[in-house]
Amino acid sequence: ATQVLRFYPCVNEAQSSKLYTVPGKAFLQADRDAEANGWQILGVMHSHTHTDAYPSPTDVAQAPDPDWHYVIVSLRDDLPSLRSYRIVDGEITEEQVTLAP
Repeated sequence: ATQVLRFYPCVNEAQSSKLYTVPGKAFLQADRDAEANGWQILGVMHSHTHTDAYPSPTDVAQAPDPDWHYVIVSLRDDLPSLRSYRIVDGEITEEQVTLAP
């Protein structure tokens, strides 16, 4: 099982509710820190404020790495919903997520 050891928060450079762009400098800093610790970047996490925690067509089109995990948090309902996916050649496959204390 894949385990997340660190989360690197980033600002959405696109400042849009329809797409997200991680600033290059923020990604580079996260990548360097992960490498210095012997880790690898496993994926990206973002929120959907008004829709389900499911990849949008934009998410699928922007998925840069088939090995990454794409975690989406839906804030549509009173309780947030978190789901994870793999996106390979446009095909979406949901993954099981277990949250540890």
